[in-house]
Amino acid sequence: MSTTDFARDLAIWREGRLARLTAPDGWLTLVGLPWLSVGENTLGSAPDNAIVVADLPAHFGTVTLDGDGNARLRLDPQAHGLVNGMAATGALLLDDEQPQPTVVSAGDVSFYLVRRGDHVGLRIKHAHASTREHFLGLEHFPDDPSWRIEATWQPAEPGHALEMVTAIGTLERHPVAGLATFARDGRRFELLAVRESPDETQHFIVFADLTSGRETYGAARFLYTEPLREDAVVLDFNRAYNPPCCFTAFATCPMAPPENRLDIRVTAGELKYRGSAH
Repeated sequence: MSTTDFARDLAIWREGRLARLTAPDGWLTLVGLPWLSVGENTLGSAPDNAIVVADLPAHFGTVTLDGDGNARLRLDPQAHGLVNGMAATGALLLDDEQPQPTVVSAGDVSFYLVRRGDHVGLRIKHAHASTREHFLGLEHFPDDPSWRIEATWQPAEPGHALEMVTAIGTLERHPVAGLATFARDGRRFELLAVRESPDETQHFIVFADLTSGRETYGAARFLYTEPLREDAVVLDFNRAYNPPCCFTAFATCPMAPPENRLDIRVTAGELKYRGSAH
């Protein structure tokens, strides 16, 4: 790839990254992550609700969680809430592990169901959250084509999983897609990439390095591989980016596992956010 193409493609990628982050329903809009109790959970802006959400109607509705983890919403008839953009009086809530979770909204507030281990909760967003309204922008290391590295790729054996602790203390197991091995400064490094869906040609890496907690976010940075090419894969660390939990206290990001902690300074990609939530 020429220097011109590298700079152009990186600039386009960063524009998309910024647009997704700052969108009216992006990660900067998170304002709550209340966990549900088995039984009825009332929600609304009135203080007598089990879950108080500013800017919702006073008594918006009730989410009932059964012992099997199923959650059903019943809306107050006067609340005028929307379910997936349409007027409704209630719905079975599909969680974020489904291709299309059920999104409930009223005005600038929206929420959907999330599952993290044994926890079932509501991811609540507000289009005018202070984290979005007062966003300080993204900063990066200087662009460096030498950190766009071609690594060898070894597919993982079926059933191989990588355990990662999340920001809320739960443990997640992710199916491993393969091992990327690369050389830098005369040394050899390895990163395990996990699979997010069976048919993807790109895979996801959660890593830390010797800049973590200093120049970059301490828990991890995220990186997607470029599309696989037989036994090779490109890792462009200039596209390493901060996880959502860098910007909000209401995200549940995975932290870098021991297997993906690099004993080298990766001086490429996003720097620590100046307004970091942690």
